Formats: sequence, C-alpha cells, structure tokens
Amino acid sequence: MNNAELIVRMLEGAGVRWAFGVPSGPVLPLIEALRESRIAYVLTASETSAGFMATTVGAMTGVPGVCISTLGPGATNLATGVGAAWLDRAPVIAITCNVPVHILERRVQMRIDHHSLFAPLTKATLALRSGNVARPLSQALTLALTEPPGPVHLDLPEDVAQEPATEDPMTPLPRFSLTPVPPDAFDDLQTLLAASRRPLLVTGLDLTRAKNHRRLLDFVETQRMPWITTMHAKGFQPESHPLYAGVLGRARRSDVQHFVDNADLVVAVGYDPVEINYEEWVGDRPVVHIGAEVAEMSRELLLPINAGGDLEGAIDALAALPAFENDWTFAEVEEHRRTLDANLRPETGAFSPHEVIDVLRERLPADGILAYDVGAHTHQIASQWRTDEPWTCISTNGWSSMGFGMPAAYAAKLVHPEKPVVAVVGDGCFAMTAGELTMARRLALSVPVIVLNDGWLSLIKVKQQHRELGVSGVRLGEPPPSPEHYFGVPVRGVRDAGQLGSAFDWAFAQDGPTVIEAFVDGESYGKTVYDS
Repeated sequence: MNNAELIVRMLEGAGVRWAFGVPSGPVLPLIEALRESRIAYVLTASETSAGFMATTVGAMTGVPGVCISTLGPGATNLATGVGAAWLDRAPVIAITCNVPVHILERRVQMRIDHHSLFAPLTKATLALRSGNVARPLSQALTLALTEPPGPVHLDLPEDVAQEPATEDPMTPLPRFSLTPVPPDAFDDLQTLLAASRRPLLVTGLDLTRAKNHRRLLDFVETQRMPWITTMHAKGFQPESHPLYAGVLGRARRSDVQHFVDNADLVVAVGYDPVEINYEEWVGDRPVVHIGAEVAEMSRELLLPINAGGDLEGAIDALAALPAFENDWTFAEVEEHRRTLDANLRPETGAFSPHEVIDVLRERLPADGILAYDVGAHTHQIASQWRTDEPWTCISTNGWSSMGFGMPAAYAAKLVHPEKPVVAVVGDGCFAMTAGELTMARRLALSVPVIVLNDGWLSLIKVKQQHRELGVSGVRLGEPPPSPEHYFGVPVRGVRDAGQLGSAFDWAFAQDGPTVIEAFVDGESYGKTVYDS
C-alpha cells in the first residue's frame, strides 16, 4: 500500500462516496488509488465546480465532501469552491496535489504556496509527508465535522503519494462534545417572553445541522409565535404552517421587514449572521441569540441573551418552556402572507420569472429538490418558493458565488438518485458553468436545468437602477433562439407558462440531463428585489 492508497482507504472508512476534480500529472497517483476503491472519481469541467459539489455533498450528508486539484491554477480554481464550504458551513476535505518535496520551495512551473492560499478559507491547512499521512488526515476528518463544520485543506506532494505507506489507516479522532447552553439562558428567556407582546422567531443556517430541528415547531406552537427564516433554513420548519411569515432580506424584503417592525422581541434560534447581519434588520429590538456559536457583539445590538453551544439540547429546552400569551393573531399573519405572495407576482403583461417558479412548484413533488444559483432569481426563489422538507431548496448564501446552482443540483442527484432534482440558474450563471453539462451527460444525471434567460445580469442592473446609476456593463445581449442541444444535452426553449409546463413534462421523462431555456422579461425584478 502506498500513501495514496492509505488516503483512499481512510476516506472510504469515513463514508466518502465521491471525489470531485480535474486531473493532472500530480493527481494521477490519487486517481489510480481511487480506481481500485468504492469511491467514485467524478471528473468535473472545472475545479470550482468540484468544490461546490463537495460542499453540497458535505452539507446534505454530514460526511465530508472531497475535492481534488492539481497545483497552481488548479488550486486557485478550487479555492472558489472551497470558499462556499467555509462560509456556508459544510464539511469538506480539499486535497491539492503538488510537486515533489525536494522542489516544494523552489520557483518552478505552476507552484505557489498552497497553504497561504487556503489558510483564509479553511479551518486548517495541513502538509502530508512520508510517515505523516494518516494522522493529519484523521485530524482533518475530525476537524471538518467539528462544530461549526467547514473545509480542511491537505497538500499532497506527488512523490509522497507514491511512496510506500509506513502507517496503518486511522479512524477520525474523537470530536469535542458541545457545551450545553447555560440553563439560566432559558430562565432569562422566560422573563423576556412574559414581558413581550409580539415575540418573533428567526431561524437560520445553524438549524440545518440540528437533527431535532422539527422539535422547534413545538416551541412555535406552544408560544403561538410567528417565525421567519433565512435562505439556508428553508424547509427545516414547514412553510405551509399558518405561523410562517417569510424569508429575511430577499424579494419583497420591505414586506417582511414591516412584519419584523411589528415585533418587540427577536428570538433567533440557529441563526448565523453570516447570512445577513443583525444590524441590517433588527433595529432597536432586543435579540435572544441561541446558536452553535455566540454572535459577534456590536454597539448597535441589544443582546440580552447571547448563547452558543449544543443547539439540539437548546431546542429541547425551548420546546419544554411553558406557554406565554402574546398579541399576535393567526389572521394577522395570514394577511401579511397574502400581501407578500401577491406582491411577489406583479402584473407585467410578459412572461416573468415568478411564473416559471410557480409552474415548477406545481410540477415538482414535495420531496423534489431545487438547487438555484446567485442573481436576481435568488431573491425571487428564496421568498416565493415554499417547501416543508429539509434539503429540498439548496443555495449558497454566506459565500454567494455565481456558478453554484448546476454543480449543486448534480451533487444532490448523486446523493438522492431516487428524487427529482431541478436546477434554476440565470443566463450569466449558465454561461459560467455550461461545461458541467458534459459531466451530467456522462453520468446520465436526469436533472433539468432551467435557464432564466433575459439577456441581462439582472441583479446588478437592478442595483444600478436602485442607486440611480447608469445601466452599464450588464447587458449579455439579445438572447438567440435555443439550439437543439448544448454539448449533446437536448434543449427546449419556452416563452410562456403553457410551453413551460409541456417542457417540464418532457424533461422529467428523459433518462439524462436537459436544458429548458425560459425566455423571460426581467423587468419584474425591479418590483420585487428592490422594493423600497
């Protein structure tokens, strides 16, 4: 057994099923070891997509996603994908394959300092050397999964990979137990709830890692407390519930903010400010923060409770609290939600993005998975899409990189081949990642990609208009008619809701990937994305 085979054997033992990347000479020893394993090496069109796919797998499964690159430009490409794991809190092992040890410090072709590159984007960056492979890999697997989860970088010189292993495989090191949230936090919360007339619950990214996230609904119903969520936490509480009041900071944000402004206490459970800072929306209301970590303090925040630790234990404690009366009514929440839904669907006289989302929601079953990209449509989907199931609405928010949607959808299909999976991307995002269709075709991944094609980088256009700037540098051009295929993947172009419904039926009947180009008018974004 050589060191590459030792690495693969340990990854197998940790439950890893896929490794994503683009090969080169230094990567070949690792690919050869993967060829003889139960781990599938998935060739992506770019290392960035490999990082996004590893992020998605890690987040959805709780097993570290693995991505692999060569040195230099391969590593810099990979870094963008690894950044998603860093700010979206996903366990990932990122392996860069490097030049032999004896020239590691020399100025040679393609070589850069990988450790300096990945240090700001990872929980740790570790060097693998002969006789010291198993322990740092074991440490990396543990660290990636330790709360809060995230990526760990390993640098593997080509000669180290090929040398005989002198160590036995190791299991991941034991993880530290989470500190319980102090009991007096819940005593103080009871005092605050007793004095509050309009408490409001807010959930976020941390909640996606709590196995008992549905228990939080007991707290909501006992307190008869309305709740809002962030993008990442969509589906972790049922959005069909009569106390659901919307998504924070996205389309029709002024409607949701108006609802927040009626609250006198914010109870944030599993909320990670990396999605949207408290200062952007809470105003002068007191905030009870109960999450995996304490919130960063600022002069603008009133935080009577700021507790971090075992979120699952905290949710159980919240569910056990006695009921406190408040002044919210179900009719009030329902009226707010009705107004929000109407404002998300402005009359345009044209085929608009919100129509695409509604038709897709009608066709996609409750457990179907939607992965979406970054742009104006991100705001629209986050607010408009309704789901009651966790991990059925996948996005990047802390990192918010364009190009995430298609790789994420394909990774979700690998994790859940039995479920329908759809990607929705903007035309700019599609231009960045269209090459990944070749991977989807090769793997026969039956994932329709819906491209919202309006010929603009619409989010930036709307921002320019909102700031009363000139519209410049955002025109992609008049969309041409759809071709018969992209890279051998069949395409349908649609220009109204009826055509779209037929195209969905066609796409879901295919045995491989498809593309639906929805030629939409993006002018409605100006009424929903920036609405105040």
